Amino acid sequence: MVPRMARITGIGGVFFKSKSDHKQLAAWYARHLGLRLEEWGGAILKWPEDKAEDRGLTVWHVAEKNSEWFSPSESSFMINYRVDDLDELLTQLRRDGVPIVKGPESHENGRFAWLLDPDGNKIELWQPMLWDEKNKQR
Repeated sequence: MVPRMARITGIGGVFFKSKSDHKQLAAWYARHLGLRLEEWGGAILKWPEDKAEDRGLTVWHVAEKNSEWFSPSESSFMINYRVDDLDELLTQLRRDGVPIVKGPESHENGRFAWLLDPDGNKIELWQPMLWDEKNKQR
């Protein structure tokens, strides 16, 4: 029998340094992506608020060193945010003058779009969906 090993059970937080004013960057996320900021300046995302068919998942992946996946950002990371309505969020972002780098696109696990935050970090927006004939056409 293999002995039980301590292991990672999920993502406990996402932390990154701002290249400019951290309060203004947090306010940009609140204004454009709907993060509800707490008094201490950060946000708490809760799985029970996510109504997607997959009931909440966090994907973890290490990209190859020559990957262009994070381009045009020069950051060594990209955060994927689950969203409840990608079309509506993209409409809001465009209305607010936030440029969309790419998307929306449909893939086997949902719909995606990409943008850059004011510090140049690439953000992946993901609306989880089951792959069916209706979602393939969107």
